[in-house]
Amino acid sequence: MTLRWLLALLHLLALGIGLGAVWARSNALRTVAARTDPAALRRALGADAWWGAAAFVWLSTGLWRLFGATEKATAYYMESPLFWTKMALFALIFALEVWPIVTLTRWRRRLATGATPDTGAAGAIARIGVLQAILVVAMVAAATGMARGYGAGR
Repeated sequence: MTLRWLLALLHLLALGIGLGAVWARSNALRTVAARTDPAALRRALGADAWWGAAAFVWLSTGLWRLFGATEKATAYYMESPLFWTKMALFALIFALEVWPIVTLTRWRRRLATGATPDTGAAGAIARIGVLQAILVVAMVAAATGMARGYGAGR
């Protein structure tokens, strides 16, 4: 019982942190693109680190809940169309994140060496983040429906 509660708590906290982080990253990157605040790049990279940490916790607790059968049997999830919708949304969020991960990692490395990164992609990454935030909300909608048995043929 305590493990179920702890996993659910961590999973949901990671959701809130991740959603806030990807939104904050987008806002900071819009400022980077507008070149109105030199500290915005540091804020964007900080928010990006929180987004990554939240994704790790979200994914690890989700997998534990799925395969550890702490909530429902694994078969429950595998037979749910909303579970597969949720997984498709997750895959899309991850696919959208590949380019930002690579780009922001390059920026971090350049800053670490004292060089100034080329932040020309900041606006595009900000727009990707907004789309990811929308997809996270859609993923939560699918998850809450799945948890309540919608689409399970009942």
